[in-house]
Amino acid sequence: MKKKIFVFLFDGFSDWEIAYLTPEIKKSENFELVYFSKEGKSISSMGGLQILPDTSLKVIAKDDIDLLILPGGNAWEKGENNEIEQLTKDVFDSGNTIAAICAATTYLGQLGILNDLKHTSNDLNYLKAIAPKYIGQTNYENKLAVSDRNIITANGIAPIEFAKEIFTKIELYDLDHIEKWFQLFKNGIWKE
Repeated sequence: MKKKIFVFLFDGFSDWEIAYLTPEIKKSENFELVYFSKEGKSISSMGGLQILPDTSLKVIAKDDIDLLILPGGNAWEKGENNEIEQLTKDVFDSGNTIAAICAATTYLGQLGILNDLKHTSNDLNYLKAIAPKYIGQTNYENKLAVSDRNIITANGIAPIEFAKEIFTKIELYDLDHIEKWFQLFKNGIWKE
């Protein structure tokens, strides 16, 4: 049975932040990518890409989610996307993985999910400013991507590092292959 990876899409999501990871996961016979939005209706990415998601938030069962991916976008900074709060908390509480990049990390901070886990964001001051309820600064790491237990966080300038952390967590490939993939896309180097 395929593991299901759900990607939350919303108007203005940062399309480049998931552009490296989704094609690799889509190639695998072990995973099913499911794109969803609040209503399941067409949305437009920050780059103007029109997308019709597979489904809507209201028909998703938390038990179906093996990994929840939250791309960045200005909506998080504006306090939008709160409709996924219960789903996000349920996925976290179940021990399944949540991967958030850029402004989506502020959402996890606002929900208190980052308080006791190592994590990163665009910048600690940015995280504190956007998420006033955030109190996890002692666990903040100034890195491009960080994984701790069932949470993956990444800076908005690190979609390749974000993908690498996700690939490692879901064991998409063996570690040597993941490192080769990373070196190819990060540095333009492929070694046999």
